Amino acid sequence: MNFNMNIPGLKEAIVEKTEEVDDRIALHISLPRKPHTCPKCGEKTTKVHDYRIQKIKHLKWFERLTVLFYKRRRYACTCGKRFSEVSPFVDRYQRHSKECNQVMRIRAVKAKTFKEAGEVTGTSSSTIIRRFKDVAEKELAKGVRLPKIIAIDEYKGDTDAGKFQLVIANAVTREPIDILPNRRKDTIKDYLYQYGADVEMVVMDMNPSFKAAVKQALGRPLIIADRFHFCRYIYWAIDEVRRKAQQEWHPYDRKKCKRMRHVLYKRKEKLTEKQQWYLDRYLGMSEELKKAYELKEAYCEWFDWAKTTSDVAEVKKELESFYRKVEVTQIPAFLKAIKTLENWQVEILNSFIFPYSNGFLEGINNKTKVMKRNAYGFRSFAHFKAKILLNIQYKEIGVHLG
Repeated sequence: MNFNMNIPGLKEAIVEKTEEVDDRIALHISLPRKPHTCPKCGEKTTKVHDYRIQKIKHLKWFERLTVLFYKRRRYACTCGKRFSEVSPFVDRYQRHSKECNQVMRIRAVKAKTFKEAGEVTGTSSSTIIRRFKDVAEKELAKGVRLPKIIAIDEYKGDTDAGKFQLVIANAVTREPIDILPNRRKDTIKDYLYQYGADVEMVVMDMNPSFKAAVKQALGRPLIIADRFHFCRYIYWAIDEVRRKAQQEWHPYDRKKCKRMRHVLYKRKEKLTEKQQWYLDRYLGMSEELKKAYELKEAYCEWFDWAKTTSDVAEVKKELESFYRKVEVTQIPAFLKAIKTLENWQVEILNSFIFPYSNGFLEGINNKTKVMKRNAYGFRSFAHFKAKILLNIQYKEIGVHLG
């Protein structure tokens, strides 16, 4: 049977016959006879010793699994050596074609689970895991040298290494560099001490353990607090005041205020007419809640202004002015919030000087949670770590590629 088309991955092969076997496509192929170099003496030979049929799994054809029956020659040299011909589409000791192995490696990284990748490619989960380990060993660096500016953040992994893990990323290129098995201070400190000789700036949330580990490992690095993480203390404070105030209200107003609490968080100038009505109603029912809302608006006004100026001394002065406004009201929730802001004031002011944040890391963490949920969790930290890093590394590669 003669073919005049080039089959992907089999461009040099001669297709002798095609047939359907148990809902699979079987291709009987061979390679043209040509001189081969003897691996023992180096002489050229075209003498064929015998043929052997090798069964090889290949890429799908028309969404059907494909099997190759490769009629492989063994050549005989005058020195007595017998050896197989060199095949361009299958590696030695392999039962899958090169193209099939490439797809399995990509699927192992991109698929939700290893089981799903195995079902799509017509192989077992254990085979997919072996391909995945090959990719991880080849692509992931064993040792790293951290850049000058890094960002760190935790995520809930629930693996055999512990409940929480820590992502370390390049704050400039926004690419993850490594993942630590836990968020403990000693683990972070040892890692930074080993690989962080060049680190000058660290972007982080307001976690005291992170701060202590960074300072102990790197001496006096410049720490930048992520804006989202220090702003939320003010919103937590007004939410605490709301919960306390609505305990004394009628059940209807208590439930309705809980559902409409977003009007307290939203900027005043962005409220709709209906939202403004609800805001006026609930602020009128509690004097303390009204004062808390005014403090929140004063903080937002300071924050918006601080982003537009380069005068850090003036930013600090206005922030301290906000502290005094809170002290006048004596609202416990806000006093607690400004205490935290005072403890992190240097790092907060640094966030207005340097244009770095942890926003991109939150996006990576969100993707990580989706991966974990789709796979119903990962037992192995090593697998989950490689899955996260390789998924981001392979984000431009489609699973359809062979």
